[in-house]
Amino acid sequence: MTTPTHDTPPPPHRVEPLGEIDLAVEGMTCASCVARVERKLSRLPGVTAEVNLALEQAHVVLTEPASDDELLAAVASAGYTARVIGREVPTAEHDSHDGHHGHHHANDYSADAADHDASDLSAPVADRGTVLRRRLVVASILTLPVLVLSMVPPLQFAGWQWVVAALTLPVVTWAAWPFHVAAARAGRHGSSTMDTLVSLGVIAASLWSLWALVLGGAGMIGMRMEPTLVPRLGGAGEHGGMPELYFEVAAVVVTFLLAGRYAEHRARRSSGDALRSLLELGAKEAVLVETAADGTRTERSVPIGDLAVGDLFAVRPGGAIATDGEVVEGRSAVDTSLLTGEPVPVDVGPGDTVTGATVNTSGALLVRATRIGSDTALAQISRLVSRAQTGKAPVQRLADRISAVFVPIVVLLALATLGVWLTIGALGGTSGQSGQGLSTGEVQVAFTAAVAVLIIACPCALGLATPTALLVGTGRGARLGILIKGPEILEATRRVDVAVLDKTGTITAGRMAVTEVAAARGDDDAARAEVLALAGALERSSEHPIARAVVAAAETAGGAAPEVTDFDSAAGFGVSGRLTDGARVAVGRPGWIAEQGEVPAVVGDAVARLEATGATTVVLARGDAGGALTAIGVIALADEIKETSREAVAELVALGIEPVLLTGDQEAAARTVADAVGIERVVAGVLPEGKVAEVERLQAAGRVVAMVGDGVNDAAALAQADLGLAMGTGTDVAIEASDLTLVRGDLRSAPRAIALSRRTLRVIKQNLFWAFAYNVAAIPLAALALLNPMIAGAAMAASSVIVVTNSLRLRSA
Repeated sequence: MTTPTHDTPPPPHRVEPLGEIDLAVEGMTCASCVARVERKLSRLPGVTAEVNLALEQAHVVLTEPASDDELLAAVASAGYTARVIGREVPTAEHDSHDGHHGHHHANDYSADAADHDASDLSAPVADRGTVLRRRLVVASILTLPVLVLSMVPPLQFAGWQWVVAALTLPVVTWAAWPFHVAAARAGRHGSSTMDTLVSLGVIAASLWSLWALVLGGAGMIGMRMEPTLVPRLGGAGEHGGMPELYFEVAAVVVTFLLAGRYAEHRARRSSGDALRSLLELGAKEAVLVETAADGTRTERSVPIGDLAVGDLFAVRPGGAIATDGEVVEGRSAVDTSLLTGEPVPVDVGPGDTVTGATVNTSGALLVRATRIGSDTALAQISRLVSRAQTGKAPVQRLADRISAVFVPIVVLLALATLGVWLTIGALGGTSGQSGQGLSTGEVQVAFTAAVAVLIIACPCALGLATPTALLVGTGRGARLGILIKGPEILEATRRVDVAVLDKTGTITAGRMAVTEVAAARGDDDAARAEVLALAGALERSSEHPIARAVVAAAETAGGAAPEVTDFDSAAGFGVSGRLTDGARVAVGRPGWIAEQGEVPAVVGDAVARLEATGATTVVLARGDAGGALTAIGVIALADEIKETSREAVAELVALGIEPVLLTGDQEAAARTVADAVGIERVVAGVLPEGKVAEVERLQAAGRVVAMVGDGVNDAAALAQADLGLAMGTGTDVAIEASDLTLVRGDLRSAPRAIALSRRTLRVIKQNLFWAFAYNVAAIPLAALALLNPMIAGAAMAASSVIVVTNSLRLRSA
């Protein structure tokens, strides 16, 4: 028999996080920057970091204590600067409240700061766009005359080259400074990016041109640039030629790439707009109700931040509920589409919970606050969006991936070319006189060949490959009602294999409409018309969304509307009144009508049949002046399906994408809509957290998920999905959390957007090929001194023309 010892390892357990910290990181430009910051942070004990390039922030999870200074020092050691913008510390309530997590928010994520600071996470440096725009404008103004004077010899007046030099120097120094700084930072950490090649190409062209201008004889007044196909191997001293100037090459590269960097910044800046819009949805003021010792109540408006848990506040009809709470007095219908996305208001009364930022549609309510600030449902949705965006792995740009290998090879080739030609010159290979040392002409041959290698590899077309195709593709998309936010989303469209579709506002119109009218008298058109006309007349005085739908249907049907007097509303249940002959009429929820009088079996059966399809029903009842009410008809209402939704689903299937209906509505209503448009898989009854969880579940199963939605409740799922598509008729929050916006609200735009994105990505890849094809093919010629750097510049320009022309094909896509 063996006795257990103390060496037996304890059972494994999950380490609970001590806290989570958000950092704004400044200076990242590519995926390699992200990797370096993640690597440095994750080296700290108990630290796990996710860095997002688009938002320029890092989300840090701590399982061991770590100070802010340690985290900031780790980022600094990677070559970047950071600051703490948020902190979240779990409390003892972490696993309570039916699975909802309670948190205590400290420092910048306190209740007040979370409502303000967290909304600007995407802009660590507020004026970066202004600085980039200023550099771009100055560079553009200076580059235009440089390009014209350098490329059109008849315009080259006496001393033109000195004017070109004076115009170019601010471009290649001040305007190009961001590229030089990024290249130096990457170099310090032993890596290279697109910025490295840009900086090297600009510096090489500029320094060579300055040498040629000042010391090489190209500064002679009256000199014109006469391009030659092959450099004169004897050099300037033997054949009377002069070294070429490449100021225009350096200036054009800087200007083009600044334009791309500015466009990229604007796309990044908009990433935080979803959070700002979410926070703006909340009420700014509340009507605080205070009870005096004698029981009298007084009301006063206070800022939302002054509310405390337990306070009573009033909500008027049409007003937004100030914060999460419990109804103490009153009955009403509350529009909860903010959370559920469904158009049917929820009836509430004493004891029912209500959510901040939802809208009270009818009766007055007195509510006791149960959650405030960062603990409200709205704040939780904000955090869902923020976490989903931060955790979304950034798509590494194709050009950066290529340049990571291409840049070091080009630099080595240029250095090897210089060394080989200097060696050949020293051995007398170009002059034919061995042992005489290097002549000026031989040195020039070596430098000309080396510079030609760098110039032919200079990424002018590479810089155009993505933004030009994106510009044309987005222009075409705009005409089709599709807004593509940035090049980073294009790769996701190529691999998407499942499309998760919200129901309300996406497949359906997002508004209630009468779908069927049934009369107790049976299948009689006149009887149904009477039911609709009478209900419409009675509902005309109500502001309830269902009432407005009934009135709209009655007006569309036409016919005489009876006059109704003594109108009375039972908030959350229905309305009643009297006709001119004294008869009492009422329309409302089936249960409420049953309490008022008799519901014949034929009416009850109709209610059951219609509600089984997911429709909302109201019952019309009529009675004599002093008698009980008797139900005489049923009106069914549902969210009407858009005419184009079935065609859109078919187009998704044709693209090889499986459609899934994901909705907060009940199963019956969701299944009815799914069957009508041709969707087999339905996930119903889910709130925002459930939508995110379903997207994550699909991703964990290896699926690449596109999410199509339109409401605040879809925002977090749109951010979590590999590709988010927002209906332009929806909320700003959904639009700003998405990657693609479907302006027209037509679901057919979703498959067309994916198809356009795939074509745009294909063109970008073709552009990258052409950007390198000319250059790579010409590098051996340049290295063999068979290609004048001026011709190298022309080849580079030709590759740019090919790229632009290829991109223009998207206009007819």
